[in-house]
Amino acid sequence: MSKRIYVLLFILLCLCRFLPARAQEDIETRVEGILSTLTLRQKIGQMNQLNARKPDEKLYQQIRDGEVGSILNAEDPVLLNRLQQIAMEECNARVPLLFARDVIHGFKTIFPIPLGQAASFNPEIVEKGARVAALETSEKGIRWTFAPMMDISRDARWGRIAESFGEDTYLSGVMGMAMVRGFQGDDLADPTSIAACAKHFVAYGAVEGGRDYNVSYIPERQLRKTYLPPFERSIREAGCATLMTSFNSNDGIPPSANRFLLRDLLRDEWGFDGVVVSDWASVSMMIRQGFCEDRKDAARKSALAGLDMDMTSECFVDYLEELVREGDVPESVIDQAVRNILRLKFRLGLFSNPYTDLSKVSCMYAPAHLEAARQAAAESFVLLKNTGNLLPLSRDIRSVAVIGPLADAPHDQLGTWCFDGEKEMTRTPLQAIREQYGDQVTIHYAPGLAFSREQSVTGFDAAIEAAQQAEVILLFIGEESILSGEAHCLAGLDLVGAQAELVDAMKATGKPLVTIIMAGRPLTMGKQLAQSDALLYAWHPGTMGGPALAGMLWGETAPSGKLPVTFPAHVGQIPLYYNQERIGRPANRKELLLDQIPQEARQSSLGNTSYYLDAGFDPLFVFGYGLSYTTFTYSGLTLSREELSPEETLKVSVTLVNTGSREGTEVVQLYISDLYASVATPEKELKDFCRVTLKPGESRMVEFELPVENLSLWNIDMQRVIEPGKFDLMIGGNSRDVLKASFRVK
Repeated sequence: MSKRIYVLLFILLCLCRFLPARAQEDIETRVEGILSTLTLRQKIGQMNQLNARKPDEKLYQQIRDGEVGSILNAEDPVLLNRLQQIAMEECNARVPLLFARDVIHGFKTIFPIPLGQAASFNPEIVEKGARVAALETSEKGIRWTFAPMMDISRDARWGRIAESFGEDTYLSGVMGMAMVRGFQGDDLADPTSIAACAKHFVAYGAVEGGRDYNVSYIPERQLRKTYLPPFERSIREAGCATLMTSFNSNDGIPPSANRFLLRDLLRDEWGFDGVVVSDWASVSMMIRQGFCEDRKDAARKSALAGLDMDMTSECFVDYLEELVREGDVPESVIDQAVRNILRLKFRLGLFSNPYTDLSKVSCMYAPAHLEAARQAAAESFVLLKNTGNLLPLSRDIRSVAVIGPLADAPHDQLGTWCFDGEKEMTRTPLQAIREQYGDQVTIHYAPGLAFSREQSVTGFDAAIEAAQQAEVILLFIGEESILSGEAHCLAGLDLVGAQAELVDAMKATGKPLVTIIMAGRPLTMGKQLAQSDALLYAWHPGTMGGPALAGMLWGETAPSGKLPVTFPAHVGQIPLYYNQERIGRPANRKELLLDQIPQEARQSSLGNTSYYLDAGFDPLFVFGYGLSYTTFTYSGLTLSREELSPEETLKVSVTLVNTGSREGTEVVQLYISDLYASVATPEKELKDFCRVTLKPGESRMVEFELPVENLSLWNIDMQRVIEPGKFDLMIGGNSRDVLKASFRVK
């Protein structure tokens, strides 16, 4: 290679390093240019987001006057182009609108609920699903979605646990970053990319009693170690473009007006330069919360705290101009918020390409999208019981009974937050079984119940007759989609309606019983678990849930999902999660239970340890649990060092063997336990995981690298440090059944 070519390559390399910084400088210059042309009223208009579900002349005039920066819930691209035309051609501000919509786990092609996607322990599946959603959403002109939800969720009574990635901080961070990457793609300016929004900032998943919009009391150390890391990773590592504040007050302060969160932490500490939007009318909600006197006071406190955009309450557009004139809000505060909004619009390429291309060939329900949804559903399913290897069904079986209210419920299997999903495009289990295996088996179908909450048992006779004619019962039960999601909280987690009685009736037939549960949350189903020969947890699996389930029941695919959340045996055990902090008197499992206590026993005779007399010691299922159609064994856990300095990386290996007769995928999970520190620490914490597929009899050495810096904690002085001490490292197929080794940090 000639010297000249080397020189050219060197110049190109320098340019590649220089261009991103230069592009950012160019955006900042253009932001300042636009900002300098806007009146104060137009600046405040950029901070105003309005609902356009029913657009009217008032909305059109507000856009002409430059009083709107973003529109949500307008999904017709013709309408979007008309609204954009008003903003770009009839308003002298010439600033494009940003169109937004809740696209949580799919736009038209619906993927499993996020909690189900988390069960895959496969960030590639999550990223692929978000990319499909971005392709379909952006086709309609929508360039901003309010996902992923990063709330750590440890209370199954909370309806929005369905939107979460579960109870674990590390898993939620990994899956959240994957969803951000899928939505935003490689370049936000790509017309097929949409801006992600990490929500709800913060501690919304910790609301008291699992009741939506309630209060939380999470202190700063707990915030920093448990609730904030997924947000920080989504912003600092994945480049999440926007963030949404939560409804709840935490320690008495609503996040929409929390200066510590929005300025000190988010801007100054994390360096976030994106947009912070309130949740729906959460600014005006602060009046009812007793934090603000009126809407004017709410506008003042939110703006000063660092909120950029007010979703639907119109407090900003109604009062900020007056507050600036009165000297209560500096115009520089308005300017900074508008810089953040304009910066996002430039990054999305809206100034150069504001309109939606109506001539594009639609990608809705593309075959590749449907296949991705089917794969995501299959990897989300968690096999919880399989007595005698009943599953997969033998090819010798010639008749099955398909029973239950969710066997053919196309709307409900889509799950919560599916504004644009279409039940006509949903493939249900009954449809898929008929299409895929109808020529091999006789199918006897009777729902038994018309829907999950039905109390009438008039359909039981037909269901029993169908079961008696079949060799195996496939029972599809759970909850309708309306029973989970925002404001859909429950005090009890048992099966609703007469579903428990339907399980009783199916068990009484004496036929092998396979129970498939579709739900948006963990359910307390101990009795039904005992009655079932096999039990598969399918969450709400989305558009292609039916084909994915049929293929798994007949063994075309094998289950590999693991629980992203602990399943309580009793609702009274909540909150119940695997990584609770150590306590001084843990149960030793020798204690007496309620029915074992002798009459007139001494007060201290039960051992004085931490357990429930009536519920015992254990959840129904631990975090990370899930079976396969094969079996795996772990051996030979090896650490590269027994003592390390804070700058080093620990290398870990373990041998995994497929000891069964089928190919299978195992999720290998690595946990750490900090045995003593300046503050109390959890019993164990997930630090890494990987999916490993092995053929029958195959073995593989699975290796991890664990930087010691990942063992840092927020110490007694509220500093993030690596403390010296002893650690246990655990590897296994769930959070309970693990191999253990120890090491020290100097």
